[in-house]
Amino acid sequence: MVETIQWTGAGVVMIDQTRLPHEEKFVICRSYLEVAEAIRSMVVRGAPAIGVAAAMGVALGVQEGADFETVCNTLAATRPTAVNLFWAIERMRRVRASMNGAAAEEVQRRMAEEARKIHEEDVAICRAIGRNGADLVPDGKTVLTHCNAGALATAGYGTALGVIRAAVEAGKNIDVFADETRPFLQGARLTAWELQQDRIPTTLITDNMAGYFLRSGRIGCVIVGADRIAANGDVANKIGTYSLAVLARENGVPFYVAAPVSTFDLALASGDAIPIEQRSPSEVTHVFGVSVAPENIAVANPAFDVTPARYITAIICERGVAKPPYEKSLKAMAG
Repeated sequence: MVETIQWTGAGVVMIDQTRLPHEEKFVICRSYLEVAEAIRSMVVRGAPAIGVAAAMGVALGVQEGADFETVCNTLAATRPTAVNLFWAIERMRRVRASMNGAAAEEVQRRMAEEARKIHEEDVAICRAIGRNGADLVPDGKTVLTHCNAGALATAGYGTALGVIRAAVEAGKNIDVFADETRPFLQGARLTAWELQQDRIPTTLITDNMAGYFLRSGRIGCVIVGADRIAANGDVANKIGTYSLAVLARENGVPFYVAAPVSTFDLALASGDAIPIEQRSPSEVTHVFGVSVAPENIAVANPAFDVTPARYITAIICERGVAKPPYEKSLKAMAG
């Protein structure tokens, strides 16, 4: 399984996800500004992985002797939707605040230790999510997933793909349909590649084929990740998730969300308050640098949408499986 991100003596090493599946190239970030750019440009992506990267970026900034608040604010400004980014930065803030008066070397050591701890915890959390969700996957059926919520989107193992991996490890006979996930093609480039590495039977489909296959009876369940989950169970995830949830409901197919508790944002009453990132028009008008649209055409490119809680069968986290009413179950899971 690929190592998405690592803390090393040379810097923060991460696989460049913009080059997959054709080239496995690793980037070394030696400063917090380089980590911030890697997050912004989607060299590293996926809510949990962004959180790990942010924590390591903060630790790098402390080692550089940069102003702590500037480091935190710079990293927080990279992408607005994934709450794990802000969760990780806040956790690093608390550690730093607890060390007022400590020697600089001790602060550097402790901050690096906390970043590594967040990384290690994320892998364990994903494996727990997998175990908790494996029983929900029907044996002998196809699982449909959207975007990439695998090892590449986390410190390792994955959330939605973690559930799929755990189901396979439990001996279930399943295969996977991966939506291509326009416009950035995370399903085609990343999910299909990951599952091929694991030798899990995978079929790539275009996003607009999902309804056809959901109606066919072949799909046993849909499993996706999340970038932010509001108190009422509304879920922000990659654009196209909402459409998929509506199609699943129409065809009687369970729709599951797999995400760590750090993705819960219980301060938000509903998904209406979740900020939605707007990305470059070029992601829509061009594919791998090749223009596929008329020049000067108006473009809309929201990176995420919000799926209302009523379309979500259950939310799988490391502490169990939350079911409606989510206002109660998510609060109980968050502890």
